Amino acid sequence: MKKFISTVKNIFSIEDLRVRILNTVGFLIIFRLGSYVVLPGVDPSKLGGTPEGIFGLIDTFLGGAFSNASIFGLGIMPYISASIVLQLLTVGVPYFQKMQKEGESGRKRINQITRVLTILITIAQGIGYVTATILPTGAVMVSTSLFMFSSLVLLSAGTMFCMWLGEKITEKGIGNGISMLIMIGIISRFPGAIIAEVLEKGSGGLLLLLIEAAVLFFVVVGVVALTEATRRIPVQYAKQVVGGKVYGGQRQYIPIKVNASGVMPIIFAQSLMFVPALIAQIWASENDIANYIGTTFSDFTSWQYNLLFAAMIIIFTFFYTAITVNPEQIAEDMKRNGGFVPGIKPGAPTADFIDGIISRITLPGSVLLAAVAILPALAIIAGVGGEFAQFYGGTSLLIMVGVIMDTLRQIESYLLMRHYEGMMKSGNMKNNPSNYQVA
Repeated sequence: MKKFISTVKNIFSIEDLRVRILNTVGFLIIFRLGSYVVLPGVDPSKLGGTPEGIFGLIDTFLGGAFSNASIFGLGIMPYISASIVLQLLTVGVPYFQKMQKEGESGRKRINQITRVLTILITIAQGIGYVTATILPTGAVMVSTSLFMFSSLVLLSAGTMFCMWLGEKITEKGIGNGISMLIMIGIISRFPGAIIAEVLEKGSGGLLLLLIEAAVLFFVVVGVVALTEATRRIPVQYAKQVVGGKVYGGQRQYIPIKVNASGVMPIIFAQSLMFVPALIAQIWASENDIANYIGTTFSDFTSWQYNLLFAAMIIIFTFFYTAITVNPEQIAEDMKRNGGFVPGIKPGAPTADFIDGIISRITLPGSVLLAAVAILPALAIIAGVGGEFAQFYGGTSLLIMVGVIMDTLRQIESYLLMRHYEGMMKSGNMKNNPSNYQVA
């Protein structure tokens, strides 16, 4: 406890770090307040409860803004969609590949295209959002055409404002701003989930609550291990003599994450899991098989749903890792800087070696990721409440762990830079860049 208090004092004694933390808190408060500002013309009392399926996932990310018909009802999600589209285009389209290699000017152009695409996606998603979730509730008190126009303008403005908040958090705060906004939306649901679980179990369920808390603790530990696990590839740099001084000659490491794709495979898989039930509903009245499929895949606790869900996550993990981690580029950068893997020839053999390692560690990583994704369904089957079960795994827990660990690393770097003791007893957190340099 004494070390914790000392660390907090050290954090707030660094002026730059203190200002960044306060800026981050201020921006996050603005974001949370905006999620309660309802679109003009909507009667909040007539809105439905928390949606289910993919809409429920979006509502979790946005901290309830989606179900509240807020001006932040789409939040940062259109920007994330636009970023994913641009990321895929930079892999498969030569024009965007060239733009990405143009340095700072190319990145600025990609950012401009991302912003324009964000507005277009916001308008498209806004039409679907208003039509599918607000108008059917009968909560609109003005003409439909006027409400649709004003809502699209306000939703677009809200998304751009959320994007601005994210950029300001990255620039003047601490942590990745966009990820921070998603994390605070998820965490905002946690107190309500705990209260609902306590009320559901009652005074006689104290032992069950303690067991659930213990299981949640070990699940979080496992997710942290999965998020931080890396395979370090040793790289030796040749010695160079420049002006009588010797440079290089050091051994360093390239950290390859076991879960290099992060949370994206789960998001991709979840966005497609509603398709079987949707298609089956078309023929459900005429076909018993279609009716069975529709019923089965509408229940996310069924073993059929989770088996398909896990298989899709494993497939998407290999796919997303393949498009985000480029062994050829890594090998080329090493060769250009005079580095080589001991015992492996530079160039193509090094690329093949790195690709083989990535393939071997991606398989267990994808299986573990799939296991984490289906843990909430297993928790519900075991008797945990639906709201509380969301924090036993899946996208929510992975995002929270990833963002918190990234933020702690940034705070750690500030402490070490000012010659304070780090947040851990060893003085270093895993995956700090300094950990991969060995003289």
